[in-house]
Amino acid sequence: MASFIAMRFLAACIVLVLCSATAYAQLSATFYNTSCPNLLSTVQAAVKQAVANEKRMGASLLRLHFHDCFVNGCDGSVLLDDSSSITGEKTAVPNNNSARGFDVIDTIKSQVEGVCSGVVSCADILAIAARDSVVALGGPTWTVQLGRRDSRTASLSAANTNIPPPTSNLSALISLFQAQGLSTKDMVVLSGAHTIGQARCTSFRAHIYNESNINAAYATSLKTNCPSTGSDNNLSPLDLVTPTTFDINYYSNLRNQKGLLHSDQQLYNGGSTDSMVTSYSNNKKTFFSDFGTSMINMGNVNPLTGTSGEIRKNCRKPN
Repeated sequence: MASFIAMRFLAACIVLVLCSATAYAQLSATFYNTSCPNLLSTVQAAVKQAVANEKRMGASLLRLHFHDCFVNGCDGSVLLDDSSSITGEKTAVPNNNSARGFDVIDTIKSQVEGVCSGVVSCADILAIAARDSVVALGGPTWTVQLGRRDSRTASLSAANTNIPPPTSNLSALISLFQAQGLSTKDMVVLSGAHTIGQARCTSFRAHIYNESNINAAYATSLKTNCPSTGSDNNLSPLDLVTPTTFDINYYSNLRNQKGLLHSDQQLYNGGSTDSMVTSYSNNKKTFFSDFGTSMINMGNVNPLTGTSGEIRKNCRKPN
């Protein structure tokens, strides 16, 4: 009897494991090979054009994918506009007056619809655009797993809770990434995306005026464009050395106490992640390889697959 119960329990466990793995197994690099063979080239061309028009857009598109995945999974919810029936995520603190690139995603979606109507999700377009943005700015490539479907709703509260704020300490960063099933290594690697892009004065004011773990000359230089009050939306590059090139200078900056955000400098502040920062600052090949792996890991966070969700016709609203 005991052996029979044990066998049933084991069988149940196997079924549970197989079911939990099914969602991820349904993501595949070849998902659209038959249904939309020109998908990747269409997105790549549109992203190249957008980044050529404005290099900052590469960072903006990468950030959209990140902010999408951290709120109930990579389901395109970040793209939804507010409506009478939905409160979107665009007015959440991490996104309000900050998240951008929605018009570029609209353009890409329109072009993709032109080559295969009603087939490709907005969530997958975000994942591909993120990869192509990194490549366009000199970074690594990776094989994007596809087959996500779009949510019919969004969560303002989850956006405010789950996306790491720039005030985060190391322990909070580790916890927020772990909540998404991502490791401390993933956190350090994905933070390396701050080798491109810009941040608003309001996001780093406290760091440059009130904290001591910042290079004094660097802090002084930032204060000219970020006064102690006002000018909240003035921008400074996250990587002061090569702000529009995807490289390893972000990590070198941290070792010199030139992290723009409080949360950036936390990665190299006498804590458990210092050694990883040092390693990546000395090895571009390793960082590039690990970045691709961690982006795939992030892209696997709770996707809608199979018959869940939908394929939106317009990324800004449910069908």
